[in-house]
Amino acid sequence: MSACVPTRVTDSHQNRTKRAPQPHSPPPPPPHRFRIAGADVSAAIAVFLIALPLSLGIALATGAPLQAGLVAAAVGGLVAGRLGGCPLQVSGPAAGLTVVTADLIHRYGWRTTCAVTVLAGLAQLALGCLRVARTALAVSPAIVHGMLAGIGVTIAVAQLHIVLGGTPQSSVLANLRALPAQLADVHPADVAMSVLTLALLLLWPRVPGRLGDLMRKIPAALVAVAGATLTASLTGLSLAKVDLPSWSSHALAGLPEGPALGIAAAVLTTTLVCSVQSLLGAVAVDKLVAGQPGLSARVGRSDLNRELLGQGAANIVSGALGGLPVAGVAVRSSANVRAGAVSRNSTMLHGVLVLVAALLMVPVLELIPLASLAALVMAVGIQMVSLHHIRTVTRHREVLVYAVTTLGVVLLGVLEGVLLGVTVAVGVALNRLAHTRITHDEKEGVHHVHVRGQLTFLAVPRLSRVLHLVPQGTHVVVELDGSFMDHAAYESLQDWQNSHTARGGTAELTGRRTGVRDTEPGRTGSESTPADPATGATGAMSGTTAEAPADTPTGAPTTSTACRCHPWTPWRNHQCDPRRTTPADGHPAEPTDQPTDQPRDKPTDRPAPGTAEPSTPGTPPHPGTGSHPDPDPGTGTGTGTGTPTATATPTAGSQLARGISAFQRDTAPLVRGELARLAKEGQRPSQLFLTCADSRLVTSMITSSGPGDLFVVRNVGNLVPPPGEESGDDSVAAAIEYAVDVLRVRSITVCGHSGCGAMQALLNSEPGGARTPLKRWLRHGVPSLERMADDDRPWARLAGRAPADAVEQLCLTNVVQQLEHLRGHESVDRALREGALELHGMYFHVGEAQAYLLTEADGGGLFDGVGVADMSA
Repeated sequence: MSACVPTRVTDSHQNRTKRAPQPHSPPPPPPHRFRIAGADVSAAIAVFLIALPLSLGIALATGAPLQAGLVAAAVGGLVAGRLGGCPLQVSGPAAGLTVVTADLIHRYGWRTTCAVTVLAGLAQLALGCLRVARTALAVSPAIVHGMLAGIGVTIAVAQLHIVLGGTPQSSVLANLRALPAQLADVHPADVAMSVLTLALLLLWPRVPGRLGDLMRKIPAALVAVAGATLTASLTGLSLAKVDLPSWSSHALAGLPEGPALGIAAAVLTTTLVCSVQSLLGAVAVDKLVAGQPGLSARVGRSDLNRELLGQGAANIVSGALGGLPVAGVAVRSSANVRAGAVSRNSTMLHGVLVLVAALLMVPVLELIPLASLAALVMAVGIQMVSLHHIRTVTRHREVLVYAVTTLGVVLLGVLEGVLLGVTVAVGVALNRLAHTRITHDEKEGVHHVHVRGQLTFLAVPRLSRVLHLVPQGTHVVVELDGSFMDHAAYESLQDWQNSHTARGGTAELTGRRTGVRDTEPGRTGSESTPADPATGATGAMSGTTAEAPADTPTGAPTTSTACRCHPWTPWRNHQCDPRRTTPADGHPAEPTDQPTDQPRDKPTDRPAPGTAEPSTPGTPPHPGTGSHPDPDPGTGTGTGTGTPTATATPTAGSQLARGISAFQRDTAPLVRGELARLAKEGQRPSQLFLTCADSRLVTSMITSSGPGDLFVVRNVGNLVPPPGEESGDDSVAAAIEYAVDVLRVRSITVCGHSGCGAMQALLNSEPGGARTPLKRWLRHGVPSLERMADDDRPWARLAGRAPADAVEQLCLTNVVQQLEHLRGHESVDRALREGALELHGMYFHVGEAQAYLLTEADGGGLFDGVGVADMSA
């Protein structure tokens, strides 16, 4: 028997049969056999081919023994890959640590640098145990991007000397000062290999056509270094090449030697850079995984605290074995995900491959020219200065923080640059909080006070001066354009408002977040309160609506604002229909917003007199708006005293214009970017949603979807004409064909609802009579009526209760029947056979705001059978 089951998971648990506890423990499971998926093997090879040259290049850039890069890559893959909280992140020597490590080697030597790496790993373990990983992500992105850009500039300038055949200096300024002399003493062979490396690195990914697709399976970094190595070997050029001493002479970590304060600062810097880069890398990997639904279900989200513990363990092992500091590497991690990795086995296998190469491929590695590795690392450094990041911080007005951090890292060092960036970021935040612009102007007799920025106690003196410039007895509109108001500003504004209205004036507070219209010239406005300092939201003040000014023309309609609706009534029919309540004087009552004797957080079930019934949706709420209640149903009062105020009857055209205007003002700025992307890329909906034309069904609301998600078809009764009977109704069949064959939707949902007028009309229909368009259309619902009347066929039902009446029973049966009609369409049938499409049935109870999903039957047809299961479980 078909059944519609509510999407609440708890319902499915309640319907399950409780299992009796087993008297004995189950037998032990068979021994687990370790297996590596083929996708992990191919991904590990791809990452290994990228990591090998980069590890050598980063070791070269830091001035460390070249084996140190291979040690860090192997340890990052094996230790961080096994213990870390981000299974698909690949760790190893990172370009972001180059400057820090190079400075440590220059100051304290290699063995002390290894000891600092071990201490930084211990610090990371402590931070992971304290579970502060999420706190580290609170650092401003402008500081992080500025730090990476400064490191990139430092790397590029230093490696330029090796590219030209020279030796880099210890600082950026020294490298820049030595650059003219280096340009005068260029080594042509080194320059030639560097240019060849950069050319291959740049052009390899850009080969067009099918050949380019095949070629791009080999990483460009490997091709560039291999091409330069092969060319240098064939031509016999005299070049400095990789020199890997015997592993027996490899230097391990020693006790730190140097001033305690300097060592502590080095540990802090290494911990900061390693942790932030690894955590940001884990977040980036989560975003890549989320773009692949099948992979996200298998891998899950990263555990950042565990990732910090894994990185700490890897740094301890790497430092102890004489390796470079380890961190998550974005280039290798993204390559790992895109190569199809499905588990942490790919990361660990890449570490094994690096270890094998370090032990068995030494003769091959020693053929690589140092100039080629330097060119590769220089290109990585240049890419760290991202134009996308610069545009982003500029758009968010944080370019000053970015620039100061970058220059600080370049000129002073990583830790100093980051501290400078944090200082500037705090200063910018305080300036934004304290900087408030308050202006006053007069338009056609109405005084407008504009407040731009956050309204705090620092702005109260200026606000008071401007407000006291407003003449007594006038109408004032105070526009608040900010997201925060403290208690001092709140009381100051409220005291002025009470004083101004007591002297015969009127005041209205409005703003970008309130949705309240400015009062039109020659009309009065009702009083409003400023934003609640606790929430920042603005609501209507209790009080009697002000009378019309004396100069209002005789006979002219007087009104408060044409519509007093707020975005906090998002799903109420707040069209302010004046026909709802009309007092004795013949003028319709103004809708009310806020009760006088009821707390703001008290929910109510029905609107007060004068408000529209909650049947059709209003405009979507603006982010940051507080949640406010309806008027108290027990008192029947609305704003102020509840006395109706004379208003002009708005036409349907004016309601439409107001709605469009509200969209353009409040919603369009928020969605314009997303709609521009959809306009450029075209629509790619994931499902066809076929539902009734009833105004109470808001598809985007009940499915939590947005622009571009649903391809929606609505008609009276959510009917699907069977194939061959579409005479005069081809639009539904055309929409189905277009959705399945052109848009390639992955699912189709037929959604019915409670209280459907079409189903009521079917039940009440009588044979004969005029064949109106509605009757001709409803003939496609007759099979649903016949299905319900057939005693041999099981009825659709709701889990947990019987249908309330015959109308609800027919609404449920109609969903099942229309899905059968849907399967008869050729395009749908073909897609179902190919496994490219799923069909879903849905029932929405309007009064309960409860959605039900039609489940698959256990015993035969698609929706027949007795046992059902909640699809949402």
